[in-house]
Amino acid sequence: MQNFYTILDNHVLAISLLACLLAQVFKLLIELFRNGKVTFRTLVTTGGMPSAHSALVTSLAAGVGQTSGWSSAEFAIAFVFAIIVMYDAAGVRQAAGKQARILNQLVDELFSDHPNFNEERLKELLGHTPFQVIIGSILGVVVSWIATPAY
Repeated sequence: MQNFYTILDNHVLAISLLACLLAQVFKLLIELFRNGKVTFRTLVTTGGMPSAHSALVTSLAAGVGQTSGWSSAEFAIAFVFAIIVMYDAAGVRQAAGKQARILNQLVDELFSDHPNFNEERLKELLGHTPFQVIIGSILGVVVSWIATPAY
């Protein structure tokens, strides 16, 4: 149990989670601004502006760089991890979302005259545009720079 409290005391982890939470809150505020209503589901869904995944991993990488050094192996690992996550968010998951949209459209058109056909729709908002990933990344780095003391 003592090790669990050590994890909670990890400043870089806490700041990274804060960056992710802030990105989710910004999604909620953007939803409120765009649609005039609060949709709390936005706090736990993937996709949208800004990318919470990008905010999390860039804050993590920046925090590791600030605390362990920019030439450390730990920063290299965090940086590569961030690149993979952001590539996945803007590439693979966005492509899966586009495919889900097309499949939902096909099901709607092919089975419109079969009211008993009750299949769940595929989730369409899975990934991010490159712009959403960049904004999430900027948010993550800014949060890390503001909240992580220089060592």
